[in-house]
Amino acid sequence: MRRFPFVAAAATLTLLLAGCGSGDSPSSGTSSAGAVSFDPTSIAKDATIAALVPESVASTGKLVVGSDTTYAPAEYIGTDGQTPEGYDVDLAKAIGAVLGLKTEVQTASFTGIIPAIGSKYDIGMSSFTITPEREGQVNMVQYFSAGEAYAVAKGNPKKVNGADLCGLTVGVETGTVEDEELDALVAKCAADGKDAITPLKYDKQSDVTTALVGGKADIMYADSPIIAYAVEQTGGQIEQLGDVFSGASQGIVVSKDDQALTEAVQQAVQKLIDSGDYLKILTAWGNEVGAVKTAELNPSVS
Repeated sequence: MRRFPFVAAAATLTLLLAGCGSGDSPSSGTSSAGAVSFDPTSIAKDATIAALVPESVASTGKLVVGSDTTYAPAEYIGTDGQTPEGYDVDLAKAIGAVLGLKTEVQTASFTGIIPAIGSKYDIGMSSFTITPEREGQVNMVQYFSAGEAYAVAKGNPKKVNGADLCGLTVGVETGTVEDEELDALVAKCAADGKDAITPLKYDKQSDVTTALVGGKADIMYADSPIIAYAVEQTGGQIEQLGDVFSGASQGIVVSKDDQALTEAVQQAVQKLIDSGDYLKILTAWGNEVGAVKTAELNPSVS
């Protein structure tokens, strides 16, 4: 299991979570003490790629990004209570720099991002796993690879078996791939005549973590980088259960009606990969294991 370099922040969130009762939740963000500082001015504009950006976007001078900023360390709100941070945020800034645009990351509900792409948001960067269903709605530019994992209370006092979730209360963020897969597990337990799974779904990943720490959930189900980060940020009050599984690519979402912006984003990501800046950003956040080599558009995931 990867552990991320945010030890200084762990104490802050530990105190926060320790003070939360079963019905409470932390703020939508996570402490960013010790977080990585990225300077987008270190990335030069590429005039050729920037020329691909449609006038409707270029004329504004900015790239508006929709992101659910509760999914640390990919995207979350810093200690000032308003500034988005995370490796997705830094990658979005780098993409904007290549395109000669200032990146503006706006906090959004996860399930509300894709419906607003092309109207409210130019692109969406929020750890979207690439699936056939999503590719049917938007263009997806591959930029990261992550697995899935479980987490339980430290020491696994309830003796949870990750191979059989029947009869357990499972915490998950609404709208994620894990949410969809949990529904399938619920149906399977019922079909097999086993004890029912009790889904505990929240709009914010931070609330899922709090539910596990507070004992409302028996187990938490999320992307592997998020599980590892939550372990670090709670000061070891929780632990990963078993190995990472079901590795899958994640994508930047762009409107299918905007092929010009799609091409610009795809080429910008590939340029960052080829230049090494992409890997520098992921390495700074302790997530180089999720690096990909190509910014493939709408990769086959069937």
